[in-house]
Amino acid sequence: MRHRHAGKLLSRSYEHRKSLYRNLMIELIDHRRIKTTLAKAKAVQPEMERLITIAREDTNHARRMALSKLDSKEAMRKLFTFAPQEYSGRNGGYTRITKLGPRLGDGAEMAQIELV
Repeated sequence: MRHRHAGKLLSRSYEHRKSLYRNLMIELIDHRRIKTTLAKAKAVQPEMERLITIAREDTNHARRMALSKLDSKEAMRKLFTFAPQEYSGRNGGYTRITKLGPRLGDGAEMAQIELV
């Protein structure tokens, strides 16, 4: 039983899942829109929302917290250039998931996650 275990496992170990989330968040910051499976999009959405909430306040502590999640100084700088201006008036809901239908190869449900 998985009592009190939050989040999706995605059939990966902890280290692999953490790396996957980090890579998806970096790509989302760089391109503002990525195409991935629906399960991965739903799993990374809360992580990205928390990261943008942290980035709304541009302090040294917030930058260090974001850098610990991203491990990419370039992505962290890019996040802190647009997040405080674009999302200062929003109380959440920074990302949007759009379903795209099944993938041709294996039938996996595909989705597009984008920054609003």
